[in-house]
Amino acid sequence: MDAEHDRCPCGSGDRFVDCCGRYLLDGGRAPTAEALMRSRYTGFATRDRDYLLASWHPSTRPDELLLDEEMIWRHLDIVATDAGGPWDESGTVEFVAHYRVDDGTAIGKRGRLHETSRFVREDGRWLYVDGGFDALAD
Repeated sequence: MDAEHDRCPCGSGDRFVDCCGRYLLDGGRAPTAEALMRSRYTGFATRDRDYLLASWHPSTRPDELLLDEEMIWRHLDIVATDAGGPWDESGTVEFVAHYRVDDGTAIGKRGRLHETSRFVREDGRWLYVDGGFDALAD
């Protein structure tokens, strides 16, 4: 990914460097739960294991995170948010993440991950706690 020129995978329309790159590359703090969720989606899309683990709450963070190299994250839709603003201590973000699995065919296997994620803000930093999800085939 060319951070200076490529659009951010989160779908904001902004350049990566001006969007989620501020958090993944520069160590900035996401101001809202939705911004953290978008940056975590970008972390999955770019396979940034270190960022994903660092933005995960210690009480639920796995010791190791295995990322499927054949999973290609294609598009993110934010469905709803509840709280999670700059002055909140917790919040949820419901989203649908569209993906394709590179199975060697021209089209690949398509699917969607529909999740409602929970976030908390501790010491001014938003962290992912957990989420309830459904994986749906397209």
